[in-house]
Amino acid sequence: QVHVVESGGGLVQAGGSLRLSCAASGSIFSVNGMGWYRQAPGKQRELVAQITGRGSTNYADSVKGRFTISRDNAANTVYLQMNSLKPEDTAVYYCSAIIVTLLRVPGDYWGQGTQVTVSS
Repeated sequence: QVHVVESGGGLVQAGGSLRLSCAASGSIFSVNGMGWYRQAPGKQRELVAQITGRGSTNYADSVKGRFTISRDNAANTVYLQMNSLKPEDTAVYYCSAIIVTLLRVPGDYWGQGTQVTVSS
């Protein structure tokens, strides 16, 4: 069994910063791509940032220059440092990880989400 758990959300004023963490645990053989998505009320879930196992990154245009994704491969953990937050960044943030289990079965695993609220 594999678990993906996010933490670090909360309420922050515009211009502030938050750091999200996402840890994968359980019957893991390897963790490949990891990413952060978000879903605001009434909107579709959208990609925020993603990082490959080798560290290559990709960002949504709306967060470039403000957010930084990074990972600790030894800990199967991905981070999202969010600076210069804006009210439009308010959403539930979800972590996604492409994980190969000990049975060598690949799958896309999601966390339960963490709320980020940016007040103006």
